[in-house]
Amino acid sequence: MIDWPGFLVAATLVSLIPGANQLLGLRNAVRYGTARALTGVLARLAAFVVLIGLVVAGLGAVLATSAAALEIVKWIGVVYLAWLGITSLRSARRDPGPSAPDRPAVMVNEFVVAISNPKALLLFAALLPQFTDTSAPGAGLRLALLGVAYLGIELLVGLGYIAVGRALGATGIPARTQRRVDLGAGITFLGLAGLLALDDVTS
Repeated sequence: MIDWPGFLVAATLVSLIPGANQLLGLRNAVRYGTARALTGVLARLAAFVVLIGLVVAGLGAVLATSAAALEIVKWIGVVYLAWLGITSLRSARRDPGPSAPDRPAVMVNEFVVAISNPKALLLFAALLPQFTDTSAPGAGLRLALLGVAYLGIELLVGLGYIAVGRALGATGIPARTQRRVDLGAGITFLGLAGLLALDDVTS
């Protein structure tokens, strides 16, 4: 059995919380439009598929208890978030150019931010098993179904963030506003990097 009502409520609340990926999707929509922002969200979902697959295979719990593995993933995430922050701050100092990054670059950014977040792995390893009996036969299939449901929720919420970002940039966002978006995103990414660096992911 799966506790669908409880899971859907919990998963929606978790997905709605603004994080690095949601901010990245919003920024991509403001600067580059819906199409590129959507490809980024799809890359984020691909990263989550990997993490959910680890949980279904039983490796999520193993990795979640490995301090060394979590520390490695944590510092990869810290470095990448800091790099995104610095890049955004540098963009804020320049006039926005007419060209946008190609889709692979947008997708790589979203994928790496998602896959290098140790909290995402811990989230899936802790969240999914709460809503089904993992000791009963067919537990792997039920965990997979919960994972698929979460991906659907994440997609809908991601589309919501994209819609907000697109609305902000739909009328031809002024250069000054673009710089402010980049400045705010840069400061936020650096702040998230700092919080992740100080966080004890093994506790």
